[in-house]
Amino acid sequence: MKIAVKLFAAAKQRAGRDAVEVELPSPATVAALRMALAAQHPNLASLLPHARLAINSDYAADHAVIPAAAEIAIIPPVSGG
Repeated sequence: MKIAVKLFAAAKQRAGRDAVEVELPSPATVAALRMALAAQHPNLASLLPHARLAINSDYAADHAVIPAAAEIAIIPPVSGG
């Protein structure tokens, strides 16, 4: 299945765009998506272990299954003070 992933903050800056697509076998988990993203977009690899992924606006654990046509977002950690 083809998964469109929206990128925010540092992920968007590293990729140089606001979204990427990844092809994964169905059913796919968030953990599989992280691995595929790191392989297909190496500039995101160091950020992915620390980023939160959301499925349809809800944060998802690595074992969560990604439904077809889901909206996926990568939200990197932010710092500030």
